[in-house]
Amino acid sequence: MTLRYKYLPPHPQTPTQTMSHYFYNPATGHGLPHDPFKAIVAPRLIGWISSRATDGTLNLAPYSFFGAFASFPPIIGFCSEGRKDSIANIEATGEFVWNLSSKPLAEQMNRSSAPVPSHVDEFELAGLTPAPGRNVAVPHVAESPAALECKLLQVVRLHTLDGKPMDNYLSLGQVVGVHINEAYLKDGLFDTHAAQPIMRAGYRADYAGIGEMFQMFRPSA
Repeated sequence: MTLRYKYLPPHPQTPTQTMSHYFYNPATGHGLPHDPFKAIVAPRLIGWISSRATDGTLNLAPYSFFGAFASFPPIIGFCSEGRKDSIANIEATGEFVWNLSSKPLAEQMNRSSAPVPSHVDEFELAGLTPAPGRNVAVPHVAESPAALECKLLQVVRLHTLDGKPMDNYLSLGQVVGVHINEAYLKDGLFDTHAAQPIMRAGYRADYAGIGEMFQMFRPSA
């Protein structure tokens, strides 16, 4: 069911101001040309994940559902739609690395998303250099501005409200090693703007850059 309605903001100085809203229930369809969910929850930092199969084959793949979930200790995670090679490798070895996807590496990142057989090394496919890990046996992308070595905490298969298992797998890892290209350290701070991270921004081919940055400190009380 879709519904258009008028919303009256609770602001005494603008009693006549209204905004038009479009509402739908995901279970019954969005009624739009394309599903807007990924465009609304955007931009999203890319989970560019490297892993190693038990036979030694390297894997590198980008995931648009990625995030950081804790800082002490640091924990990150990504979710795979389907039990893909990354999840299989990580479950088997207990290790993975997140690599920062930057604007200069956009084409290589996109190339690593190709649906190729599991025996294909995406580092080689994308023309990237595998740099050896320090605390894990999984390499990181040498050209990337930063990389996070992780040990697996758990792989969680997602379920719907009615308890039905989904073909979606959330991999959570604790960061055990951090690589930073020193070119992006300015006065001891990682220069996010200079690193030019790219993010997924909605539909099939939409990406975003970091754009303008600003500071806003949290209130003390």
